[in-house]
Amino acid sequence: MNKKFKIGEFSKLCRVTVKTLRHYEEMGLLKPAEVDEWTGFRYYMLDQTQRLNRILHLKRLGLSLEEICEIFSRGDDRPNIETIRQKMAECVNELTRLQQQLNELQCLEEFSQNRKNMKQTFEIKSIASRIVASHRQVIKSYNDLGALCVGVIGPEMMRVGCTCPEPQYCYSIEHDKEHKETNIEVEYCEAVGEMHDDTDIIKFYEAPAIPKALCFNHYGPYNTFPESMTKVLSYIQDQGLQIVGSPRFCYIDGAWNKENESEWLTEIQIPVE
Repeated sequence: MNKKFKIGEFSKLCRVTVKTLRHYEEMGLLKPAEVDEWTGFRYYMLDQTQRLNRILHLKRLGLSLEEICEIFSRGDDRPNIETIRQKMAECVNELTRLQQQLNELQCLEEFSQNRKNMKQTFEIKSIASRIVASHRQVIKSYNDLGALCVGVIGPEMMRVGCTCPEPQYCYSIEHDKEHKETNIEVEYCEAVGEMHDDTDIIKFYEAPAIPKALCFNHYGPYNTFPESMTKVLSYIQDQGLQIVGSPRFCYIDGAWNKENESEWLTEIQIPVE
């Protein structure tokens, strides 16, 4: 004879809270085998553990209770192939997100450990005019800038025959009227030795000199620019300076020569007076 268990006993045997069992009952996922009409006591049978285990297993696979209800309503006990593939894709996306988060945390950890050795000082200097090869484009994020430089701008400069005399100088300028997290209109400029005819990809012009630029070394990935900009703007306010032009983000060290993002060095240059 199949022994009956009160809800508390069944909860203890299956290691599932009474609250959870009541919730499953309300949703129609796992109803008691018997409810005493006088006392309201709920009783479960041992063979109901199979259905309970199936619910818990499907939950571990990432299915919602509503999705599990739908599966059971079809008279099935497992998701169809389309749902399985959907959950697999969600897992891949979550793994990618977590890996990116882990990478950023590792970079932040290294940056925090090494920041005492990094030169984070303000400097005011003049920046000479230079002939530049320029490419202007809307990019999804700064993460796309490196691939754009290596895969598009660099090869086009080589095709045209550009030379890059010392001191090498490359920078970007944002042309949006306000800060944007995505779809950023960026102009990337690289100093070259001579003018060339414009192409569909790059334009040539003489970037004006900056007589007085407040410069600050930013270490780390480009998505942490706001942290350094906060320090720069506070310094400008404290010193009574006025911003008279768009900031330049001058790339000194990056993915091309440093594997670790914490060692990427960008000099922020802001025209002031």
